[in-house]
Amino acid sequence: MIKSSELILNPDGSVYHLNLRPEHIAHDIIFVGDQNRVEKITQFFDKIEFSTQKREFKTQTGIYKGKRITVMSTGIGPDNIDITMNELDALVNIDLETRKPKKELTSLNIVRIGTSGSLQNDIPVDSFVMGEFGLGLDNMMRSYLIEDIVEKDMEKAFIKHTNWDLKKGTPYIFACSEAMKNKFDSDQIHKGITGTAGGFYGPQGRVLRLEIQDPELNSKMDNFKFGDTRMANLEMETSAIYGLGKLLGHNCLSLNAIIANRANGTFSDDPYKAVDALIQYTLGKFAE
Repeated sequence: MIKSSELILNPDGSVYHLNLRPEHIAHDIIFVGDQNRVEKITQFFDKIEFSTQKREFKTQTGIYKGKRITVMSTGIGPDNIDITMNELDALVNIDLETRKPKKELTSLNIVRIGTSGSLQNDIPVDSFVMGEFGLGLDNMMRSYLIEDIVEKDMEKAFIKHTNWDLKKGTPYIFACSEAMKNKFDSDQIHKGITGTAGGFYGPQGRVLRLEIQDPELNSKMDNFKFGDTRMANLEMETSAIYGLGKLLGHNCLSLNAIIANRANGTFSDDPYKAVDALIQYTLGKFAE
């Protein structure tokens, strides 16, 4: 039995941070970072059957063209993904009354709709990127036993290419769900490695008043290739979603609307339009 200090439940039986019970979620789930983006998606639903919010975690579940879908805000960063993924898994794979894992496990289908900056000149603002791999620069997944599921050769190649300082921890790389990749792929999607940083400023190479450990890291990442796969973009959630998804047995994919191009210093004239287009694209693929 899982101790109450390890799996914390609210007085109404809901999981601690997400404030959800098992009946509140669908098996098809969309993650967004911004809580205000939840209703930008569910406004297209035929109906909304459940809505709640606790802290930055806002959830709405409803029906879109006959498909039951949950939309959830995760907030920013790998640490919030750790909360979200573990508590979602508990909702479907742990009996919350007996506090024991279920014998038959359930796999969730999870798609992140995010915003991101491109690292390549030829991936323009307002385009879409699918993360075939998530590259974690943050250390969060190193708290788990991951050696059997990381892309070890790609990981070693990245460390060598960037002359990575291991005082920052060892980067890790996970592949997306192949089934979800096939379902959501199209000619209009750019693909590659999505880098996941543990912060927005220094960890992503931004310099305001503080010097950073490796001012050349972004340019090194721009030039990194493993076979035919190259770095595409940099954000703050994907590798944690992919890693925990693989460990827990869920099917995960990250899609990003590119609102900035870090390679040429441009920013979208209308980033909201780009995000809206990605929302419509994702909903359409879920409903097929």
